[in-house]
Amino acid sequence: MSIQSILTVCIGNICRSPMAHLLLAQALPDLRIVSAGTAALVGHPADPMAVELMHERGLDLGGHRATQVSQLLCQQADLILVMDPQQRQHLENRYPQVRGKVYRIGHFIQQDVPDPYQQPRAAFEHALALIEQGVQDWTQRIRAL
Repeated sequence: MSIQSILTVCIGNICRSPMAHLLLAQALPDLRIVSAGTAALVGHPADPMAVELMHERGLDLGGHRATQVSQLLCQQADLILVMDPQQRQHLENRYPQVRGKVYRIGHFIQQDVPDPYQQPRAAFEHALALIEQGVQDWTQRIRAL
């Protein structure tokens, strides 16, 4: 199985999936990485705390604009990484053809990534730590393919 394209998904596409998108793009620069939300705040920029945390890692989230997940985005992705089982179920129910390529970003550590939206910095840091671990685990797995 060859992975050329990854879609990261959360709810609003302004916190978790954009951070995962940037980290994956940095770790896997030869792949196409995109992000979207199941209930995206379409056109909105990334949450200021997400922008700040990414900036601290030398990554720029300033140009991000939220995008709604679609059948086309799902079809184009070889791997879809979600934050929790509910998002996986939502995608599989809405787009049955994605079954078998949707996984939690925290799959290898058996962890969901809680939504930090409208919560203090500590919640964003916790979510980001889980995303960073997931990106590291998936990057190793994808490179091994």
